[in-house]
Amino acid sequence: MRGPHNFWRLIATGATLERTGAMKVILDAYDAPPLLRAGARIVGWPFQWLGLKGDPSMPPATRALTALGPAYIKFGQILSTRPDLVGPELALELRVLQDKLPPFSQDAARRAIETELGEPLDAVYSEFSAPVAAASIAQVHKARLRENGKQVAVKILRPGIERAFRKDVDAFYLAASLIQKLSPASRRLRPMDVVEHFDGVVRAELDLRLEAASASQFEANTEIDGGFRLPTIHWMQTGRRVMTMDWVEGNSLGDNVALDAAGHDRVALGERVLTLFLNHALRDGFFHADMHQGNLKVGADGDIIAYDFGIMGHIDEYTRRVYAEILYGFIRRDYQRVAEVHFEAGYVPADRDVEEFARALRAVGEPIFGMDATRISMGRLLSYLFEVTERFGMETRTELILLQRTMVVVEGVARSLDPHINIWQVAQPVVQDYISKNIGPLALARDLGNTARVMARFGPRLPQLMENALVAQMDSKSKHAEPTRQGVPGWVWGLGGLVLGALVVGLFELL
Repeated sequence: MRGPHNFWRLIATGATLERTGAMKVILDAYDAPPLLRAGARIVGWPFQWLGLKGDPSMPPATRALTALGPAYIKFGQILSTRPDLVGPELALELRVLQDKLPPFSQDAARRAIETELGEPLDAVYSEFSAPVAAASIAQVHKARLRENGKQVAVKILRPGIERAFRKDVDAFYLAASLIQKLSPASRRLRPMDVVEHFDGVVRAELDLRLEAASASQFEANTEIDGGFRLPTIHWMQTGRRVMTMDWVEGNSLGDNVALDAAGHDRVALGERVLTLFLNHALRDGFFHADMHQGNLKVGADGDIIAYDFGIMGHIDEYTRRVYAEILYGFIRRDYQRVAEVHFEAGYVPADRDVEEFARALRAVGEPIFGMDATRISMGRLLSYLFEVTERFGMETRTELILLQRTMVVVEGVARSLDPHINIWQVAQPVVQDYISKNIGPLALARDLGNTARVMARFGPRLPQLMENALVAQMDSKSKHAEPTRQGVPGWVWGLGGLVLGALVVGLFELL
């Protein structure tokens, strides 16, 4: 990690940031202390002549990251989902980061396919086009499967991209460790955690089988969603560096002129895209976390079609219930209940005042509900909510930040289709339906059933587990005493365990 090439890469990076004006933007966003600012200038300023110029039409940060190459572009994209770390202004700038690079050659694409799939390209695809899109990690070709004539999209990783990313990520780790040493105050921003998060996301994206698995799971989850579909993955033509899926035809969800010309109902589309996202987040806990217009199309049949599954969000069932109760509490303007949910979930330290917290939440909610319906924003509410909870000692939760960021994007998509959409009116039935099914007597019965199922699986081992626990307890009371059952026959212990196991299985059967 500390090799000379990493130091040299940092110097070249600093020079580019200084030359493009991005250094000041980044340091301001992090509210960097004087020592860190001086260190950054020392690294960047003397070597400005080494720095890359980038596209002068772009804002400084995006200009610098685009000039520095694929790893930096991807790093910027991921940071755009973390306004808690880089600040809302820089996150907004990075969100529009252009992810377009020159394509690699057709020969290189052919070699990648033949190496990965183990047979000649012409044996797999009867047609194979020039690149139709090129991004930082991969590029896409339009093709036709030889076996069934189906038109498909073929995504191929860039040659050598794994090695290039590894080199830059090592430099990122070095930079993060230096920042923490030079500026102890920066530790609250967790620079090493940021790089580790980036490293994990990139490792997943550099194995297209994982993206294919996400797409396949997402497709299975959303089979019941009317007016929504995904391109099917072709697993026989998919590997670590190549992924094949159905080709998607349709109008971009961001092209209102084309949508109107095709006769699509934009008001219905706006409501549907919002409803779909809320269902995926609450019902499934697995949602498309990059759901902007560029990744959404409308088919000739009016279905919304999603693609590009490199960034997916996951929320566990407990967190979904908490999130739903918070949303429902705000919908009902029951700020006391919203406050209690935060304390019950452990999001806010128990030593804080729940009544004071409820009043702070009211100060967040009332101005929003006083707005015109077209200006009410769930994403804005969550953003304000995070500000309040931070003041009350709530730690940042990455999954909720990603959810909030995606909520903002989805709201933007919905409003671009229908400027008069009432976000809360559309959201209420979805949240209320989730609440009715997952919070209350039915949910309790289901939870008990799941608990019984787990306990029943351990039924044969319960006697031994009970014996071990009790022996350990007795042993801890008398270190010098030999472990003993104190005269209780072994058959009693075994019978007790069997009875308990039978009771557990019986409970499960009843539920």
